[in-house]
Amino acid sequence: MRATAVVLALPVLAAAQQFAFLDQVKGQVKDIFSKASVSISSAVASATQSINIPKPAESLAAKVAGLAVERVTLDNHKDILKAGAATASPGIESWLIFVTGGNKTCFGLCAHAEEAWNKSVPLISVSRKSPNLGFLDCESDPVLCHAWSVGPPKLLHLQIPQPRADQSEAPTTYRAIDVNRTSITAPEIAAVILEDKYLQTTPYEGFWHPVDGPLAKTGLNVYLGYAMWAFTLVPSWAFMIVVSFASRTFMGRRMPQGQPAAGRAPAAPRS
Repeated sequence: MRATAVVLALPVLAAAQQFAFLDQVKGQVKDIFSKASVSISSAVASATQSINIPKPAESLAAKVAGLAVERVTLDNHKDILKAGAATASPGIESWLIFVTGGNKTCFGLCAHAEEAWNKSVPLISVSRKSPNLGFLDCESDPVLCHAWSVGPPKLLHLQIPQPRADQSEAPTTYRAIDVNRTSITAPEIAAVILEDKYLQTTPYEGFWHPVDGPLAKTGLNVYLGYAMWAFTLVPSWAFMIVVSFASRTFMGRRMPQGQPAAGRAPAAPRS
């Protein structure tokens, strides 16, 4: 009887040992897969960091952050606003320059227009029509603003063609577009380029043309800019004193000798 029970129990013990062995193997395999998963995750993370695949939104943000808006100054304007400049491309090189100012040159009223310009830059730059972008600060470069006879806020649109086959300079198309300092918006500024609304402004071809005008060709516009800037530095009371002295001197020279001054009775003869 006992022998029969032992014989019957042998298959059960064998099965139990088999299941224990399978559990042990299962645990080892699970441990191996766990370590392999960690290794694969580390390898993928390392590869991703080395490849640095950008996301679309991150790519656009990086492009906007790296936008180039050239600062136009008295020192560099002749080097960048010309045919064949370092930034030039084949055909016509276009520029859109925002003119701004501060408390002295814009009476502190250019903040709204300047904010709208800053917001319009990404809108313009992602377009295929995007020109070269620049800004001119009349507060820090008043001489150039006077030389071009422009006041803030304003948009300047220039189309500079490449030299002709005989190396002669083709005329530059120049437009000065007024900006409402209190109501202008970023989409309105962007529409100047994106919807070609600059064409609604008649090109300027007069005396103060910043590239092709007679003053610019001879360089006299810069000297006039210095003169007008110096004139703005003279206080109004000093100007009135100079005018008063000049008028008194002029009237004194024109008054005949011996004629009494107005309002005075001639002196009685002495006896």
